[in-house]
Order: sequence, then C-alpha cells, then structure tokens
Amino acid sequence: MKKFFLITLLFPFAVLAADTDYTLVIKDHRFQPNELTVPSGKKLTLLIENQDATPEEFESHALNREKMIAAGGSVKLYIGPLDSGSYTFGGEFHEATAKGTIIVR
Repeated sequence: MKKFFLITLLFPFAVLAADTDYTLVIKDHRFQPNELTVPSGKKLTLLIENQDATPEEFESHALNREKMIAAGGSVKLYIGPLDSGSYTFGGEFHEATAKGTIIVR
C-alpha cells in the first residue's frame, strides 16, 4: 500500500518532466523534426541524437548554443526559459540541409 501511495504522489511530477523534454534527430544531414514547438517561459531539455556516420555541430546564435555531436552520439542541451518567438538552429558541417527552427508559444 505504501509503494502505491508513493508512486501516486510522484506520478504528476513525472508527467511534468516529460513536458519539457524534446528530441531532435540528425539523419541524412537533416534535423527531424525541422520545426519544434515548445511552451514559453519554461526550461527545456533538448536531446540531440546524431544517427549519421559523420559528426555534426549543432549551432544556434539565437539560442546562444554550439555543441559538437559525434557520429552515432547524442548530447543534451538545457535551454530557456525562452520568450515567445522563433529560434533558428543548424548544423555547421551541413549548412545546406541541416536547418531547423524552435517555435516558442
């Protein structure tokens, strides 16, 4: 009974944490999704997974972030809280295809 009660108490926090975690995948030198909508005024965790056989550098002047991601690797970025608006990002090594936008509402 105690375990059930504890799980019941902690469950709402797990749901809240899931609302601020987002994933971007780099595949074929493109970000998927290339447009991500997130809530304004909240801190976010952005997991970037590189499924390509080559490294990529996530770069965003708008978010003030730059991070190297090894081939087959992943990184976590902590951003925000952000004001409403659009924040562009891209891959420095494949600028023609690796582009995206975070839309904050």
